[in-house]
Amino acid sequence: MNDALVATGLSKSFPGVKALEGVNLTLRPGTVHALLGENGAGKSTLIKVITGVHAANEGVLALNGEPRTFASPVDATRAGVGVVHQERNLIPDFSVEENITLQDPPRKNGIIDRAKRTEQAAAALKSIGVDLDLKAKVQTLSVAQMQLVEIAKALVTKTKVLLLDEPTASISGSEADKLFEVVRVLRDSGTAILFVSHKLEEVFEICDTVTVLRDGVSVLESADLAEYSRSQIVELMVGRQLAALATRLRTVDRTSVPALELISLNTSLGHKNVSLDVHRGEILGLYGLVGAGRSELARTVLGLHSVLSGEVRVNGRAVKIRGVGEALNSYRIGYVTENRKEEGVFLDFTVTRNIAVTVWRRIANRFGMVRRSGEESVAAKFIDSLGIKVSGPDQLAGNLSGGNQQKVSLAKWLAAETEILIIDEPTVGVDVRTKAAFHELILDLADQGLAILLISSDLPEIVNLADNILVMNGYMVLGELENTKDYPTISRQVMGMIHDVSVGN
Repeated sequence: MNDALVATGLSKSFPGVKALEGVNLTLRPGTVHALLGENGAGKSTLIKVITGVHAANEGVLALNGEPRTFASPVDATRAGVGVVHQERNLIPDFSVEENITLQDPPRKNGIIDRAKRTEQAAAALKSIGVDLDLKAKVQTLSVAQMQLVEIAKALVTKTKVLLLDEPTASISGSEADKLFEVVRVLRDSGTAILFVSHKLEEVFEICDTVTVLRDGVSVLESADLAEYSRSQIVELMVGRQLAALATRLRTVDRTSVPALELISLNTSLGHKNVSLDVHRGEILGLYGLVGAGRSELARTVLGLHSVLSGEVRVNGRAVKIRGVGEALNSYRIGYVTENRKEEGVFLDFTVTRNIAVTVWRRIANRFGMVRRSGEESVAAKFIDSLGIKVSGPDQLAGNLSGGNQQKVSLAKWLAAETEILIIDEPTVGVDVRTKAAFHELILDLADQGLAILLISSDLPEIVNLADNILVMNGYMVLGELENTKDYPTISRQVMGMIHDVSVGN
């Protein structure tokens, strides 16, 4: 049997940048192949070359043993190469079946054949064991369901090679398990699958073979994954051994007045009787599946949604916060959002302006003018202390990698000298080295006395960092656990809480 897809010696250059240099990749039918590397290693560029978004400067691409050149993604799709990107490519107002058949809707006498469209969409979903309402608008689906629609959309065109780019970045562990079931069904049916992820636990669970890119070069090519340990893969990705994050028990004074306290909070979004407290120097982990209401709770604390009853207290005093600005200026609360591209940074502003924006009041002169030198002084401190990789302080934030954008989002709140910091999904979509750096940074901030509410769908991350863990589901708090750093035990306790509630419903 021919290999499904073989890339040999692929190179791609952009002005001033060699994105790929002599990359080799082999995808075989009936296997799941991991493509790994840090942010900027060339993974996305390789996918874009394979699917016809970019033309390679050098190298050969072969599909089922035949040399091929794809002029566009449509060309690649028609040849049987499908791709599911991390950022979803669906039309929210269209139905599930309309989205699935969007690339090439069936026609009869020049008019879309609706009966055939329904038949094709149903067949695509059935092939991966997924049951969805074909007439439902995509905007009503969960993030995980949207991801499955993306896969069905790729399969409706008779895909034999499927490229999955960070498919689990925005979904919970249980939803990822469903996705993996689908991946296994496709693998067993003979589909060749490329799986890109920063989550190595997923890679070792689902993948058979592996290619590692570093600085645009394939440093490991189509190898048997079972022959490598996690630490060996990390070393190949970063070019050196990466020091393991020390899992340490921290001592927190919980006898003092909490920095942030919620008492029997009921909200307009449906939160019921939510109580929690975070003390200075403490990291409280807020864990739950996607849709549990964690981010919505944080946004309610910041005054972005209504409190129906109950109290929000800051340093022991009941408060009513009416917006992010008031949360910062009156109560020293900062919020590092999970949606860094739309809410965390101003993509068209410089890095300097993004960092200094929260302190304009402080650095303005008596006429209200903000001097550039003042902004630069503030920004330089945090560019250095957080290790933000920039070509210069005037680089646009939109041109930074995802990990560096996240650091800029954090820097602006640190510049404002916040005392309470809500950090929402800090490491989604960042590589292993950046993730480790973020973990160290969060621990350091807590050691300096910040009260931190950490929201994450990554349970190992919560166990690594949190002092105590609050479990949410269905906009309610299920319980609180003291974090013993014993991951297997904590995992069983957390999943037991969530399962008991699910069964009860």
